[in-house]
Amino acid sequence: MISSIAPVVPAGGMSGADQPTFRLPSGFVLRPWQPDDAEVLVVAGRDPEVRQWNRTEDLTGRTAGEKIARWREGWQAEVVAIWAVCGAGGGRPVGLIGLGDVDLRGGGAEFLYWLLPAGRGHGVMVDATIRISRWAVDELGLHRLRITHSVANPASCRVATRAGFPLEGVMRSALLHADGWHDEHLHARVQGDPWPSD
Repeated sequence: MISSIAPVVPAGGMSGADQPTFRLPSGFVLRPWQPDDAEVLVVAGRDPEVRQWNRTEDLTGRTAGEKIARWREGWQAEVVAIWAVCGAGGGRPVGLIGLGDVDLRGGGAEFLYWLLPAGRGHGVMVDATIRISRWAVDELGLHRLRITHSVANPASCRVATRAGFPLEGVMRSALLHADGWHDEHLHARVQGDPWPSD
């Protein structure tokens, strides 16, 4: 007889609490997306750099609001955790960071992130990736986190490396971008890996 294997993170690890808000050393704030933030998603969907590296949709205010509502439902279903990246003191988002493909039973998740021009050049995405990683590993209890990005996107590679996600390899022709199939870098960290500040 084979006994069942207990999940790495028991159900309720996310849905049993409100999604947290985090203040970064730079003063930037990570908070849950709010219905009033819908216009930022509309703008992001039109930004050339966000569109180049992310799967974006042409959103309206209504469909952007529905997307934010799905993220809230995803938190309760324990499958996604998405934060707005806001400037010092909160306010209007300048970016997004979060975990998709959350698998509590398997102990893993994958990062996704982007910044609008107002958020770029401050190093905020490295700080945000480290903070969300610490929450996911130390507080939620996930075992493995991964970041994938096109090999033609050196900015994402720098974020991953500086946030303590070593490069594990190249996945050939792994993601379809607007200009065709791209090879992807795979970065990951697991429980017990040293943090960049350690």
